[in-house]
Amino acid sequence: MDQHSINQEEWNNPDNWSGPKWMRLYFSKRDCRTWVPKPNPRLGKTINLGSNAGAYWFLGAILITPAVILIALLISTVVR
Repeated sequence: MDQHSINQEEWNNPDNWSGPKWMRLYFSKRDCRTWVPKPNPRLGKTINLGSNAGAYWFLGAILITPAVILIALLISTVVR
C-alpha cells in the first residue's frame, strides 16, 4: 500500500476526526500530511495533530496569538 492510499484511508476513518462539524480536529500518525482538507472542502483545511509539524503549528498558533495581543496592548498603552 502506497502513502497516498494510507493517507486517504486514514482521512476516511471517522475515528481520526473529533469536534463539532464546523471545527473538525484531525489526528493520525499514519497520515504524513501536515494540512488536510476538512470533510466539507468548503470549510478549508485543518492541521493533522498526529504529525510533528502539525503539533508545532498548533502550539505556535496557541502561543503566538496571545503574544501578539499582549504586545499590541503594551504598545497602545505606551503610545497614549
